[in-house]
Amino acid sequence: MKIVFASNNKNKIQEIQSMLPDTIQILSLESIGCFEEIPETANTIEGNAIMKANYISEKYGFCCFADDTGLEVESLNGKPGVYSARYAGEQRNSNDNMDLLLRELLDKSNRKAQFKTVIALNFEGKQNLFTGIVSGEITLEKMGTGGFGYDPIFKPYGYENTFAELALEVKNEIGHRGKATKMLLKFLQKV
Repeated sequence: MKIVFASNNKNKIQEIQSMLPDTIQILSLESIGCFEEIPETANTIEGNAIMKANYISEKYGFCCFADDTGLEVESLNGKPGVYSARYAGEQRNSNDNMDLLLRELLDKSNRKAQFKTVIALNFEGKQNLFTGIVSGEITLEKMGTGGFGYDPIFKPYGYENTFAELALEVKNEIGHRGKATKMLLKFLQKV
């Protein structure tokens, strides 16, 4: 089975493809000839995932799935949330985003946070949503070189290392995207 993942983020594509069996092949936006920027103007993580999936299904006619992920920090009332990728500006620079978040948390003792991923699947005329959440805390400084996004400053509960220090297999097992992807996979294996 081939299915479009509405993303050109090579890290995310690799991460999700590594969790899927060989019978399911992910096609990127580039591989279907989609080079335009897909709007992400919803005010929720769910809304952005739905918006991206609908865009590909309506414009290109493919069964597809799209995800959106946000980091929600309790003491910042859920920020950066839906704006996680562009928290420090439209340049979408992970280091800038982490630096801004760490500055905002300097005087805060509550560093509880959660990553939330929502996958919207448009398949055979129906839409399904799959949500994965992992709870943890924001570290005082960046640690590790793996992963991407906020991984160097997010330490999941029950672990001494940040997502950037954990092996990809461990991150996939316990992480937000991994949890949502497992639900997606269970669904796809039934069809």
